[in-house]
Formats: sequence, structure tokens, C-alpha cells
Amino acid sequence: MSAAVLHTAAELRSAEDGSRRAVVMTMGALHDGHAELVRAARREVGPDGTVIVTVFVNPTQFAAGEDFSRYPRTLDDDVRLADHAGADIVFAPDAVEVYGPAEGFRPDSVTVDPGPLGDILEGASRPGHFRGVLSVVLALMGMTRPEVAMFGEKDYQQLVLVRRMVDDLRVGVRIVGVPTVREDDGFARSSRNRYLSEEERATASAVPRALAAV
Repeated sequence: MSAAVLHTAAELRSAEDGSRRAVVMTMGALHDGHAELVRAARREVGPDGTVIVTVFVNPTQFAAGEDFSRYPRTLDDDVRLADHAGADIVFAPDAVEVYGPAEGFRPDSVTVDPGPLGDILEGASRPGHFRGVLSVVLALMGMTRPEVAMFGEKDYQQLVLVRRMVDDLRVGVRIVGVPTVREDDGFARSSRNRYLSEEERATASAVPRALAAV
């Protein structure tokens, strides 16, 4: 593998070489959809730029009873896929590196309020989810210091909220949306697809067919 695996913000700072940086933020369990984000990042910064893939299962965007503990953690496979897709660095911090000793939000933590848009659609069924998402995205931007960040259009509400945050807080990072990568039957590729049984997977494939019909 030629992609460097780094774990701290200090290591990232030491790796800075003045080239343009693009970042792809993930929670790991990478698949072809993530690979397309990496390829898009490479196109953005060119052969002399630096493409960083972050791998961090963010505890603050999971509610009680969700799948944080069983979310797939496959760092070795993730590094191989990221490297093959053209990444230069895989940044895999732990929760202490991102949040400090509390490994998550403290009662006095500074966090990012997503506003009313974060309380509808997915946000309505997952209270606090987008607060966790935006807070970690901002933290990872601070550590990776990119010029451009790639986000998949599959998580469209997330993409809209990240763009709003970057604009409203004057973060100075350009956000690029990348089209959803789909299976042959139109089902969007996702790290959580592995949770589905064959029967559930067959049922789920009706969703993109229904949307296409509409």
C-alpha cells in the first residue's frame, strides 16, 4: 500500500507539502461509492494534489439504540480500497483525538446547530443526528485543512446541511456533491447494505424502481 495511514492532527500537519488538498469523509466500511468520491477528489486536485480519506465512526451522530457498536470497522480493507482509488492519506483518528478525553460531546461542548433543516426528514426520526454530523465535519475540516471536500448525493440532506454550514460559518472549503453510485438494479450502495438479508435486499430494491416510476 502506498497510502499513508495517519492517526493524529499533528501527523497531518507534518504531512503538509503545500499541495492542494481534497478530503473524503467516511465512517469506513468503504465500497465503490466511496471509491468514486476518491476518484472525484483526485480529479479536483490533479496528480500533484493530496487526497485524504478520513475513517472515523463518529459516536455523536448515533442515538441510543442505533448501530454504533456494531457498525462495521474494516480499516485494513478501507486502506486498500482508498489506495487503489487514488488516495494519498487515510486519516483514522480515535474519538479522543477528535473530541478529547470525553470521547464525545460534554455538557459544555461547543457544537454546530443545524437549524430547522436538521429537524425534518431524517432529522425528525434521528434527533441530534445532524448536530453530530456537522460538528464532526467541522472538526475534521479543521484537522485535514482541505481546499475542497467531496460528499455523496446519496445522503442529500447531509450534503445540503454541510453546504449551508460551510457558507454560513465562512469555513472556506468548497463542497462538491458526487452522484450516487448504484447497484445494477438501481439500489444505492451503502455500508449498511450488509445488514440486509437476501429477502430484505430484494424488497429494498423496489424503492429505486418506485422512484424511477414516479
